[in-house]
Amino acid sequence: MLYLVGLGLNARGISKEGLLVLKKCKAVYLENYTVDFPYDIDDLNLDCKIIPIDRKDVESNKLIKEAKSRKIALLVYGCPLFATTHMSLILDAQEQKVRTKVIYSASIFDGIAETGLQLYKFGKIASMPAWRNKYEPDSFLEIIEDNLKIKAHSLILIDIGLSFKKALLQLGMALQNKGIDVDKILVCSKIGSEEGAEIKYGTIRDLREMNFDLPICFIIPSGLHFLEEECLEGFG
Repeated sequence: MLYLVGLGLNARGISKEGLLVLKKCKAVYLENYTVDFPYDIDDLNLDCKIIPIDRKDVESNKLIKEAKSRKIALLVYGCPLFATTHMSLILDAQEQKVRTKVIYSASIFDGIAETGLQLYKFGKIASMPAWRNKYEPDSFLEIIEDNLKIKAHSLILIDIGLSFKKALLQLGMALQNKGIDVDKILVCSKIGSEEGAEIKYGTIRDLREMNFDLPICFIIPSGLHFLEEECLEGFG
């Protein structure tokens, strides 16, 4: 049996159901490659040994093979099925007749409601990878353009390890190179954390003077309702 257990957005975000599941498991693994954790893993205070694993272990047959003979769990920051990698893991397990169960918790998509933007007005989610050397992928801009055309908000997830300053610079350059005119954006830092989220709304130029702790995400609003405009003014 393979359990995929969501940790939520802070060190106490795991559900009661998730805690009960962990007591049944012979091994508990932690997926640690899709997010910059806003807390130390020891802060989880779970009554079990946690084994960090990387992408190759999750995407290989390792977990499925082990789950054939005993109950194991994979801990995932936020909601377990937010990343497509984990849905692939479930499909592979089903092919090999291994039972799976998902224990849900809050995701970043729940947390961004704190901005005051209406969730049903968000379009497709974009992921912005880090630029390295001369490799500067900008395909995420196509998603933003599609969302702007239908006046939908764009949530932009930031690649792990990419600092706020570099991410903002990269976003600004990509938008400029593509000729996409964006007035103001939202920066959301440590959404759902115990110390509270930091949310700021402004132009890319103004935001360059600030700094934010990881993890962060960007939001490009579009087609604002007057209540949304009122909320955003409070983050200016």
